[in-house]
Amino acid sequence: MILSARAGYSKYLKLISVSFDILVVTLLFPLFFKPEYQLNAIHFAAYQFASWCIIAYFSGFYEVYRYTTPVQLASKIVKQGIIFLFVDIAFFPFAKKTIFSGEALALFLLAAFLIIAIFKFLLFYYLKEYRIATGSNFRSAVIIGYTPDSIKLKEFFDTKAEYGYRFLGFFSDKVTNAEIKGSIESIKEYVLVNKVDEIYCSLNEIKNTELKDLVEFADANNKTIKFIPDSKEIFSKNLRIDYYEFFPVLSLRKTALHEPAAQVIKRVFDVIFSILVIVLLLSWFAPLMALLIKLESKGPAFFKQSRPGLNGKEFFCYKFRSMQINETTEQSVTRNDPRVTRIGRFIRKTSLDELPQFLNVLKGEMTVVGPRPHLWSQNNLYSIRIKKYMTRLYVKPGITGLAQVRGFRGEITNDDDMINRIRYDVFYIENWSLLLDLKIIIQTVVNIFMGEEKAY
Repeated sequence: MILSARAGYSKYLKLISVSFDILVVTLLFPLFFKPEYQLNAIHFAAYQFASWCIIAYFSGFYEVYRYTTPVQLASKIVKQGIIFLFVDIAFFPFAKKTIFSGEALALFLLAAFLIIAIFKFLLFYYLKEYRIATGSNFRSAVIIGYTPDSIKLKEFFDTKAEYGYRFLGFFSDKVTNAEIKGSIESIKEYVLVNKVDEIYCSLNEIKNTELKDLVEFADANNKTIKFIPDSKEIFSKNLRIDYYEFFPVLSLRKTALHEPAAQVIKRVFDVIFSILVIVLLLSWFAPLMALLIKLESKGPAFFKQSRPGLNGKEFFCYKFRSMQINETTEQSVTRNDPRVTRIGRFIRKTSLDELPQFLNVLKGEMTVVGPRPHLWSQNNLYSIRIKKYMTRLYVKPGITGLAQVRGFRGEITNDDDMINRIRYDVFYIENWSLLLDLKIIIQTVVNIFMGEEKAY
């Protein structure tokens, strides 16, 4: 099963924006710091890169949306610039051989942020004009409820084409007219058939049970749901208020893993960690393991299997072969499984069979820490039976994960096994941090030596 979601170019533009900014701050400084300053260019560039990513992540520098105003954009640039200035200054007391030049640093940062600001504003206005001129990358939207506030929001969509929204219709149980597409009950089918991107919900016309059901539907189908606020009290996770000019709407925040800065940090960590494992461990361990596997049984030393990856896209997961060649690869391994070889039992018990997946990480198909990729048969079965199952496919699968270190790995004997696994996967996605990744990696190593009951 492969997710089919219409993806615009905005995610690529964010990546371009992050990459451009990092290139500017890490490559521009040699033009201003003369050789006589004795500045170590490699150390300073690495420091700049790490500092920029961390500051941008915590300051929300790349949280720029189609409804962000020019004033808000300028405010983000100034905030990022001030913090980055102080962090850059903090580098020089530790670089004892370097001659500090306030003039060189000031000119460098002034030039860097001038280039970044010009680039961002040009991109910002270009996108608005491009949407109007071509109608490209418009996000389709529907509104639940026919209230004065929801009508104002519809008028905003109709008159502000530069924000890039295409309004498709209202859904209401209380009003019937030409603008009403159907009842609240019928909205799910309409959203799926018409590939609607965003659902706006007027809380005056929806019951709590309907609201809960709608949020679960949006989670399962990767749809954005936002709320038009009223006096009703909302109990929800990560709510924030956004303004479309003077019109307020409430949004469910995306997780940290969906922020460009966090994705860059996690990807850099993945690449560095994978290279270290491949060079220091796999370079000598893989030939040895290949020899042992081939001595015991016929067949290739490596095994690759189709698994659902990011957004349900197929990729081939690499492993050391731990079983006899068979035709039942979509059947999960059970205790005392006759297909498993003697060397296979050892490498599965210690999770060493997973080491080739660092090649998947280096290729960008997996991450070091994330929800484990399931078999297609499990994916197809439990995506229907378990709520929020599909949430785990909105991030890259991992070599290890929170569910695995908490004991929910291996054979699935009942629905509770999978429900607990999904619960930890969703918690990880919603609460990701680099520190959490490091904790999971350390616990994984500890579990390898201590042994795990369901590792077979």
